[in-house]
Amino acid sequence: MNDTDSKKRVKETKPDHSRRKFITRSLAGAGATTIIAFGEREARAAETAGTKPIRIPDEFAQAAKTPPVKAEFPMTGAQVFARACKEEGLAALFSCPGNYSVVNAIAQEGIPTYSGRHEGAMCHAADAFCRVTGEVAAASGTEGPGFTDMICAIAAANAARSPVLVLASNMSLYNEDTEAGIQLGYQQPTTEGIRKYGKRLITPARVHEYAAYAFRQLRSGVPRPVHIDFPSEVYRARFNTAGDLAYYYDKAKYRTTAKPHPGPKDLSQAIELLKKAERPIIVSSNGVFYSRAWDVLKQLAEKAQIPVVESGAMKGQFSDAHPLSANAAPGALASADVVMLAGQYCMPTVGEFAFGPDAKYIRIDPCPEDIGRNLPIDVGLISCEKAALEALADAIPAMKHDAWVAEIAAARQKFEDELEGFYKQGLSYTDAVHPAVIARELSDFMYRGRVPKEQTTFVSGGYGIARYVRRWLRGYRPGQILNGAYQYGAIGPDVGYAFGAAVAVRHGVSVQEPYKGSPVICVTGDAGIGYTIMELETASKYRMPMIVIVYNNNAWGTWTGNRRNPVTLSMHLFQENVRYDKVGEALGAHGEYVTEPGGFRPALERCYQIAVKESRPSIINCQAKKEFWLRDQYPPGFLGTIEPGCMSYNH
Repeated sequence: MNDTDSKKRVKETKPDHSRRKFITRSLAGAGATTIIAFGEREARAAETAGTKPIRIPDEFAQAAKTPPVKAEFPMTGAQVFARACKEEGLAALFSCPGNYSVVNAIAQEGIPTYSGRHEGAMCHAADAFCRVTGEVAAASGTEGPGFTDMICAIAAANAARSPVLVLASNMSLYNEDTEAGIQLGYQQPTTEGIRKYGKRLITPARVHEYAAYAFRQLRSGVPRPVHIDFPSEVYRARFNTAGDLAYYYDKAKYRTTAKPHPGPKDLSQAIELLKKAERPIIVSSNGVFYSRAWDVLKQLAEKAQIPVVESGAMKGQFSDAHPLSANAAPGALASADVVMLAGQYCMPTVGEFAFGPDAKYIRIDPCPEDIGRNLPIDVGLISCEKAALEALADAIPAMKHDAWVAEIAAARQKFEDELEGFYKQGLSYTDAVHPAVIARELSDFMYRGRVPKEQTTFVSGGYGIARYVRRWLRGYRPGQILNGAYQYGAIGPDVGYAFGAAVAVRHGVSVQEPYKGSPVICVTGDAGIGYTIMELETASKYRMPMIVIVYNNNAWGTWTGNRRNPVTLSMHLFQENVRYDKVGEALGAHGEYVTEPGGFRPALERCYQIAVKESRPSIINCQAKKEFWLRDQYPPGFLGTIEPGCMSYNH
């Protein structure tokens, strides 16, 4: 994909800018006095207490004004690698102090670089950045504790098929096997199975060659993380001229941008299967996003009148406002007779998706070796997702499936009616904040209030709370919803995810350009918030307009199976009414504590105003109680999931 094509595609997704700016200004104006007063009160309170208010160091402003420096020969190994990253369009680097030579070289090249509190959280941020932009991002750690802190995040990115470039320093080759340092470690075996490609660089002159290996893997086929580690002899090596380097070529010489296209026979078989279907459906997943195929997906769906349901690590490629959207129609999925999986990289097993046992399957995937794994396939199209959808849209005849579309619509209405019942039940519990209240009020704010429904990028995290919020989530444009728990189900990455998404939106990267500067909203649980809450300080120092909503029910989600035994029950509980909002305030964020249903929406409004006016993070601590998961005491209790669609938790 060339730059012109990329810009054209981004332009085609833009909403009405004037409307967005008007609403942003109106929201900011409504709360401007309150926001400014809050800041002044905070400063005065600090002075009265004999302390100093939190402030961002002057060096941040100085750094923003410092122009990048393009490395020229003579260069170090770190600079050679950084120069390759710049030429390849590496979109961002997320790191902590460590791996200094490589990180500093990348930053000095002008690649946007963000330093946080924890290497794992920063790797999650890089993953999130990829999921909401479709671009390559990097994460970095130092050889021992930093790298091992990243393992969970690397595994989560691998499950999500995110093109994360994992960079880490390593001990010197000279000291190998000596245990000369406490951070001794052989990294590559550690990431075996949770990355696409990895290499420990041992020959300095080949550093550019292995940069080429890395980006060839990151930008070709099915994306997954790539792990490169640098012994000191490599990143410190000096090269006086290009002739000192092996395989020092431009990117046009070391990789191709060509994409596979479907074979005529396979294409014909797929069309025949779709023509015979009475209830066909398309599952749009990661590959549709990474190939920028949402426009042709819509063209195909409308021409053949085929409903679309989404799965994957990101959602919004097919608008929920479209009458062919089946995301919120879980009751109809079992009726589908032909299912076309477009870019479904993480394949479900038999029975994992809600389709019936007699459904036939078409799968579009760029890798032939994966066709037929987990789920028997009737027709396999080995192709770039966009190329396959274009070929199908061109060749398939116009079709009508009015009865099937009506069935989808009826199922969607039934689902909405069920949600309304959940919301009314949630409102009846007045001594705490029920998850249905959070989900419904959040949905109304994002999609049916003064904010355009396409504007807010959402990070879906948490465990029990996710089973409510996802039911009300809707996507109206590419990259709008980040499905945090996709496949790997890591606990606690959500604030890190929110930071990575906020970086992308704040600076309008790729598909986020039309929504540049808009707030990002994240939901997590009290189990998860403890893992990455310190990244609120990172969001504060970089002025990220994030709103983090914490569902605080005083417990891990695992307590219900142990509720009749006090000894084992206690292992699953926290202190009650922990003030995560106060922690956020101490880190430079705005805090809200909500203890009854009517308090959530006003708190959300205030936090949104702060995000718009001050570009500052907020945390809303919603006080719930663990008993809300018990159906016999507080119906509807703990909800189940259905894959795929808006309710999905893994796919």
